[in-house]
Amino acid sequence: MKKLRGNLVVGQSGGPTAVINQSLVGLVEAALGRDEIDNIYGARHAVKGILAEDFVDLRRQSREALEAVAITPCAALGSVRKKPTDEERRKVFDVFKKNNIRFFFYIGGNDSAETAHLLAEQGKLENYELCAFHVPKTIDNDLQVTDHCPGYGSAARFVAMALTGSDLDNRSLPGIKIDVVMGRKAGFLTAASALARRREDDGPHLIYCPEVIFNEDRFIADVDTIYKKLGRCVIAVSEGIHRADGTEIGATGEVDSHGNVQLSGSGALGDYLTSMIKKRLGEKLRVRADTLGYLQRSFPGVVSATDAEEARRVGRVAVAEAMREGGPSGGSIALRRTPGVVYNCETFVTELANVAKNTRSMPPAFLEGDNGVTSAFIDYARPLAGSLPAKGMLDLTRVKL
Repeated sequence: MKKLRGNLVVGQSGGPTAVINQSLVGLVEAALGRDEIDNIYGARHAVKGILAEDFVDLRRQSREALEAVAITPCAALGSVRKKPTDEERRKVFDVFKKNNIRFFFYIGGNDSAETAHLLAEQGKLENYELCAFHVPKTIDNDLQVTDHCPGYGSAARFVAMALTGSDLDNRSLPGIKIDVVMGRKAGFLTAASALARRREDDGPHLIYCPEVIFNEDRFIADVDTIYKKLGRCVIAVSEGIHRADGTEIGATGEVDSHGNVQLSGSGALGDYLTSMIKKRLGEKLRVRADTLGYLQRSFPGVVSATDAEEARRVGRVAVAEAMREGGPSGGSIALRRTPGVVYNCETFVTELANVAKNTRSMPPAFLEGDNGVTSAFIDYARPLAGSLPAKGMLDLTRVKL
């Protein structure tokens, strides 16, 4: 692709994360030093803002303001869940042509990659030279090609710390506790609850990921076994668990423009499992359920340092790749682990089509039976979430009086 010069627009799309603004600020700071880029626009609420020409001038933001935004969770520009129609894609290019936008960056997950890909293809139909890059983020960690996604490490850290607290609460007042975790059809985030385990009897004692068919009879048997052994049971369960026929137990029936079904945001899954346990194991049992909900994806103060650094880096790299002489006219930034004892990742570019729309699941090597994860997953997730706070335990050996 020949060297382009013009204006840049960036949008943030899909579910926010604790580090999505790191990618935005990394992208802006990389763009500020480029002669090829005249103006740097932020589209408010992503493609919706582009259609309305609702832009903000990111060159006018002070360094202090940008750095403050970088460490603030959620989309500073505002987000949206919207797949542009054919007519809307044509309108997007009317806006691009009118404003000489030659560089388009979209920060988001697989649906955002699909939008970036659709607009890149529309550019070819319009015979309009456009450099289009997808900058990855998702707490679900389900993007194709990349080793992991910015946003996941911090959400995994939150889940691990939340389950640590849940387990300690359950030790204090024993019973059966269910925590419903996000992640859609991928179990990476639910599996991160295993990072809470330090001692042999630590919870979560049972972990249910959507990659394994959820069998209600086995679930009840698992809970009963743990409860009889320990006098308590802590359970981490994915919002995306499903029966053998594919029915998602927590689905509400609501669907967005990308075809995604809303899952357990209502708390329905936790209520269903609580009711089932009491009905099958005893109405007098102390059974409680929490749906971690939106807190897990954008909670301030529970940010992985590795996640923040990598989120900043993919924003910078996206601009560098767009500016590189002889480089690609578009793509998605991905992460790849480098061999060695110490954790390290490098970036590379993959085609938009490789990331758009489709998702990945947890590999079998990370799953242990129906209700657990392997040490291979722990080794994978630990450096992404970072070290967790220590906890103290009393020696509770009963004394003879």
